[in-house]
Order: sequence, then structure tokens, then C-alpha cells
Amino acid sequence: MTSEPGTSGMIDVLVVDDDFMVAKVHRAFVERVEPFRVVGVAGSGEQAVTAVDELRPDLVLLDLHLPDIFGLDVIPRLRTAGHDCDVMVVSAAREAETVRGAVRHGVVDYLLKPFDSEELRARLERYAERRGRLLGTVVRNQADVDRVLAGAAGPPSTAPALPKGMSVETAELVERALRAADDTLSATECAALTGVSRVSARRYLEHFHTVGRVEVSLRYGVAGRPERRYRFRDRPTAPGRGEARA
Repeated sequence: MTSEPGTSGMIDVLVVDDDFMVAKVHRAFVERVEPFRVVGVAGSGEQAVTAVDELRPDLVLLDLHLPDIFGLDVIPRLRTAGHDCDVMVVSAAREAETVRGAVRHGVVDYLLKPFDSEELRARLERYAERRGRLLGTVVRNQADVDRVLAGAAGPPSTAPALPKGMSVETAELVERALRAADDTLSATECAALTGVSRVSARRYLEHFHTVGRVEVSLRYGVAGRPERRYRFRDRPTAPGRGEARA
């Protein structure tokens, strides 16, 4: 029997994957991380909807390539049914439209398969820390709101501090979109993927370039100024693009 959500200090997780063995591995990964526990496994979209209704998990680890329903289509069904559980996508899907759709559906993270247990552990721990802040924060003023959204109370990071006016949440959103891209991205493409403005996307991309995390290349068109395109230094550039390094 499963305890009511929020009564035990545990974070209940539903694992959704059509491959039984993969689901078993993911379950084992999750159960190594405190305070998470797996309360169920589902192998299809319909099973996922039913399981959420019965088990009321706090977090759904959602694969996208399900046999009956595309994974992202499960999310609006859960919301229509009144479920406010968080969703973390775990999928091999790298298509830009899929990443954009996940962002628009409000997923808390998007982890590309294959991944190891430590990658999932880091994301689960970050989720647990953020969730704790959201549940425990008393909002008295705008500063309290900004602190929750920007992750100011989160664990210290080895990455350079963001300039004033830039948020950790948006930086992570831009980073995920850029890492999930098959090739380089322009600021316009990044904005479309993340839902932020082109100006904001470029600001974050240029910050990553300034601190040495991102490389910039130029793509020349028929007319006008060359387009600046970005990629993380640890990702290879696709051949045959005809770009010149900035």
C-alpha cells in the first residue's frame, strides 16, 4: 500500500517506459537516491494515466516513445484530470520540436538516453532541492519570488556567476536546448525552442561564449550580416555546414 503524497517526507516516483528492462534499470537508479521511492511502473500512456490516478506520485519519469500515446500527450491528460505531479522526460528524442514541446508542457527536466545513474542522481537531487524550496518558502516580497525562481538557495556551483539580471533557471533552459540540438543553434532558433525572446536567448548564449563554454561560428547567407551560431565546446560540429569560426 502506498502512503498519501507528502505525508512521509518521501518523493514518490512513477517510472514510464515501454521497455520492461529499461524501466527496471531506471527504477533501480531512482531507488538509490534519497528521498525518492518508486511507487509504480507503467509501460504505456494509458497505463501511466491510470497509475497516476491510483498512486498519486510526486514525479513522473516519462519516456516519449510509448506504444499507444506520444509521451508529451500524456501530460495534458494528467492536467485535465486534475493531477499536478511534476514530469521529467527521459528519452532518446532529440528533435527540436520535441524539446520545444516539452518546454511548453512545463517539464522539470529533459534527460537524453542513454544516461548513467550519476547523471540521473544529479538531476533528481536538484529537483528535490528545488521542490523543497517551493514547498517551504514563505513569499513576503518580490525578492522571495526571485530567490525561488532563480535557484539562489541552491547548492553552490563551479560555473561562473551569472551577470546581474540573468536567472539560473533561464540559463539552464537555454543550455538544455543547445545541448539537445543536433547541430549549432542561432539565437532565433534557441528562442523558438525555449520560449524566451530572441534578445534574451542571445544574451545567455553570448554569456556562455564569454565564459568559454560555447563556441561561435558564422554562417554566411546570400545577403546581410552573417548569422552567429552556437554550440557547446564538448559537442562536435556537423560536417558540411560551410561555417567559418568566429
